[in-house]
Amino acid sequence: MLEELKPHLIDLRKRLIISVSCLIVMFFICFNFNEYILSWMLEPLIKVLPNNVKPVFLQVGEGFITAVKVSFFAGFVISSPIIFWQIWLFIAPGLYSNEKKLILPFVFFGTLMFVTGAAFAYYIVFPFGLDYLINFGDSKQFSAMPSIGYYAGFFAKTMIGFGISFELPVISYFLAKLGLITDQTLIKFFRIAIVLIFILAAFLTPPDVSTQFLMAIPLIILYGVSIIIVKFVNPEKDLV
Repeated sequence: MLEELKPHLIDLRKRLIISVSCLIVMFFICFNFNEYILSWMLEPLIKVLPNNVKPVFLQVGEGFITAVKVSFFAGFVISSPIIFWQIWLFIAPGLYSNEKKLILPFVFFGTLMFVTGAAFAYYIVFPFGLDYLINFGDSKQFSAMPSIGYYAGFFAKTMIGFGISFELPVISYFLAKLGLITDQTLIKFFRIAIVLIFILAAFLTPPDVSTQFLMAIPLIILYGVSIIIVKFVNPEKDLV
């Protein structure tokens, strides 16, 4: 059993080494530009903060840790095409020759949907969510002075969460292409998917209903799009 798994484990280690190496290289490159990246990340927050208020750091070393978070986030985004490519190369040996030709579409559309999800978070979710949270918290009793370290982590988690969530149609397409799911499979699990989507939205977004819906509604739409895509790709047999 172990002998049979050994080639797969060796290949998995190779794909992980390449992915992590690329991420590390991109991290160090981005670290040299962390101030510019951080300025871009702070833009949605600065727009909703009261005049003359800017983020602060509360602990020794928080500025450095923030630079590390920012660089890692940017490095991960830039490395995502390579990571998608390595994922596909790990899967490819078990596929037929015609299925292996899907590598370029997988990498292209996987990257495109990740960027689309991150852009949706940046331009739609953050303006609404941050405005609500800052205005709700700013009062006569206390004032908004957000911690730069906390915000950087929150920003990165939300952006990556949206990026990964928007991969749903791409993943559905390739699972259907491999014959693992059909449109009927997705339809049968629709109610469970709705519950999971709202749980995911509650975990990845600020703790207010409006931003949770801003994530959940696009994901529900994407789930519906996935059903349509899968219907055209693999319409005949129901695997459930």
